[in-house]
Amino acid sequence: MEENKLRKELIGWARDLTIALLVVFIIFNFLGQKTNVVGKSMEPTLHDGDQLVVDKLSYRFSEIERYDIIVFPYEPKLYYIKRVIALPGESVDIQNGTLLVNGEAIDSEYNFDIITEYGNNLPIVVPPNEYFVLGDNRNNSSDSRYIDVGTIHKKDIIGKAVVRIWPLKLVGSIDG
Repeated sequence: MEENKLRKELIGWARDLTIALLVVFIIFNFLGQKTNVVGKSMEPTLHDGDQLVVDKLSYRFSEIERYDIIVFPYEPKLYYIKRVIALPGESVDIQNGTLLVNGEAIDSEYNFDIITEYGNNLPIVVPPNEYFVLGDNRNNSSDSRYIDVGTIHKKDIIGKAVVRIWPLKLVGSIDG
């Protein structure tokens, strides 16, 4: 009798563990993904070593918007985290250190540094289904200003960075 009770207990634990692992698998493969910030290109918003949760689902039901912080692959096993600056069909340029989208200065609601690094991919009109992205650390970021990164196709976007989970003192939603 005691052996039968132990077996039922083990089967229950195995079932619960299997269900938990299945839920984690579904969440991290279809709904969200954990990623780490590497480098200083998104300072002061995000810092080297921050751990984030990326929402992989919302862009299936809503549009990507200016100032969203997105994650996309740059090289195998290397993801870039950048801010969307211009949408498909918009023109982008930098003049006298000022970022212009469709000829209008933007970034006024953020306190970004004057841009001194203009890159080699400007001026540009963002192609259909693509997005122009910049790091928040405007003068220390490899982003759409440079041909080797270029604009990011919608199909290549993993998702939107929504929550910082590390370090603990900064846990919470991400401005974007």
